[in-house]
Amino acid sequence: MELYLLRHAIAQERSNDGSDSARMLTPEGAEKMRIGARGLQRLGVALDRLLTSPLTRARETAEIVGAALDVAPETVGALAPGCNAATLLNLLADMPRARSVMVVGHEPDLSRMIADLTGGSRVVMKKGGLALIDLSSLEPGAGSLLWVLPPKVLRALGK
Repeated sequence: MELYLLRHAIAQERSNDGSDSARMLTPEGAEKMRIGARGLQRLGVALDRLLTSPLTRARETAEIVGAALDVAPETVGALAPGCNAATLLNLLADMPRARSVMVVGHEPDLSRMIADLTGGSRVVMKKGGLALIDLSSLEPGAGSLLWVLPPKVLRALGK
């Protein structure tokens, strides 16, 4: 399985109601993600499933990517901050036909998942950054980190 891990785009420092979960993408963050989504198109990314954290900034990021790649985002409560590799592997086990899945989430969760899925890779995901892991089996340490694209590179592909 190809597993893409995407960190949400640039979001507000504070939401209107003060809650972390309601923080929206900034106009700059949304525009940068639209350019990055064009980069995904140019890379030929085709997804069977697009899963997102329920937090507003992640859902908005997934909506931008979903529109570009013609796939409907699915909000998954378990992908909220605090998600770990074991939880992710359980979710993926329920998708036996999926060959290509993208997860839109948060730091430091994504970096920890990459480390756990690949047996120790040390990666810091920037906002709008993307990683690709080849999962040969749905077990911790069974994945190979194929690449990490900083948001600047993803956007350069989309210009």
